[in-house]
Amino acid sequence: MASTACYLAFDLGASGGRAILGRFDGARLRTEAVHRFANEPLRLPSGIHWNTPGLFEEVKRGMTACRAMGVEPEGLGLDTWGVDYGLIGTGGELLGLPHHYRDTRTIGKMDEAWVKVGKERLYLRTGIQYMSLNTIYQLMADRDASDGRLAHARTLLFTPDLLAYWLTGEARTELSIASTSQLLDPGTGTWATDVASSLGLPTEILPRIEPCGTAVGALRREVAEETGLSGVTVVAPASHDTASAVAATPGEGDAWAYISCGTWSLVGTEVGAPVRTREAMRAGFTNEGGLLEGRGRLRFHHNVAGLWLLQECQRTWRARGGAWSHEDTVRAASGSEPLGALIDPDDASFGGFGDMPTRVDAFVRRTGQPVIPDEAAMARAIIESLALAYAATIEQAEALTGRELRVVHMVGGGIRNALLCQCTADATGREVVAGPAEATAAGNILTQAMAFGRVRSAEQIRAVVRQSFDLVTYRPRERSRWSEARARFATLVARGRGG
Repeated sequence: MASTACYLAFDLGASGGRAILGRFDGARLRTEAVHRFANEPLRLPSGIHWNTPGLFEEVKRGMTACRAMGVEPEGLGLDTWGVDYGLIGTGGELLGLPHHYRDTRTIGKMDEAWVKVGKERLYLRTGIQYMSLNTIYQLMADRDASDGRLAHARTLLFTPDLLAYWLTGEARTELSIASTSQLLDPGTGTWATDVASSLGLPTEILPRIEPCGTAVGALRREVAEETGLSGVTVVAPASHDTASAVAATPGEGDAWAYISCGTWSLVGTEVGAPVRTREAMRAGFTNEGGLLEGRGRLRFHHNVAGLWLLQECQRTWRARGGAWSHEDTVRAASGSEPLGALIDPDDASFGGFGDMPTRVDAFVRRTGQPVIPDEAAMARAIIESLALAYAATIEQAEALTGRELRVVHMVGGGIRNALLCQCTADATGREVVAGPAEATAAGNILTQAMAFGRVRSAEQIRAVVRQSFDLVTYRPRERSRWSEARARFATLVARGRGG
């Protein structure tokens, strides 16, 4: 019988992070949370920033907690959200706090890029969905900033790379996180330096790209002494959290779609080569890196606003004195009348921080729909609208790839919302398999295991996931009502986007 290997995964999301210990015996994976922490943005006079040094301290606390359990893991891997980065100076220092992707400093940069590079050319080179938060537009904002940070930078490190650099002293990046930048050619896995040069961005700061499952290095002596871990190797897993989640999606064959469901919802399928057509560009699909064994696995998906909408509503409702926990919200929404007013989750008015209920009300009034009567009805409207957005996106993925997607796999923390899972089955007319909720951590851990030769393929990773976690299947119901809702949603979206 194979010996049990231990791995420590740090999964950092836009609202919080956790350290997950994984024990893998070669056939089954057992996971255990050893540390959880909040990730709150900092609103400073210079904009919205991440407290990245504070996150590094939390990573070390998680390592210390693991050691206090008497466990010294073989590997340690970090995954985070995409696009955001830190700039490292010539002395190895961080040049200021990294900006948050929802900061407004990128306004107007996308239009400038289209003028200088060309809208179609930029998509045909990078295959990335146009979003103002992308790294490329943030770098343009740094280029124009008065602080001159970009001119003094030696290298750029995305968030997981920066944390790994502080752990090991090694400065490099991993393919999946680099691919979120809109500065990478997804066909070759190399930097699109011609695009960067056309925009006046320095290409020498772009770091060396490694495939996922690459050993980064040993801990710096100071970190090993502080945490009590000395024998651990830091590994670059699939460092973009969605890439780790998709790696651990328990699909079989290729006739399935994935929904990685959290603050954002990433809806799409795996492809063996980038899909960089005008149709894919107009549909807002992105080509991002994933596992690279065998034929290569690109994630071809569309970013949907996700549970951010509901989370921001809950934040406002709690500020007004309500409880509105996750359980409260799902319970209230489940008891509300179905398929009333709908919203387009990708509408530009929902993008920033602030009073989300007021913005949802404004959208409903602007589109001539009945007023949403209360919080429960609004929660249900958001959940049903997300499910309808998922359905439309999956149909687009089928048309763009020429492949039928018969099963939908939902992974991530959003699957704890059973109403969302059932609505997704109803809206798509497809069987939905939900689980695991801890897909990101599982993918992180199992790609670390791949670095040590304990798993050898994506198929083996997914077989381990199927054996290790309980999965829940939802089947579609009330097809005629949802067919009408899909038609209404399509009209609503087309009008709002000028289609």
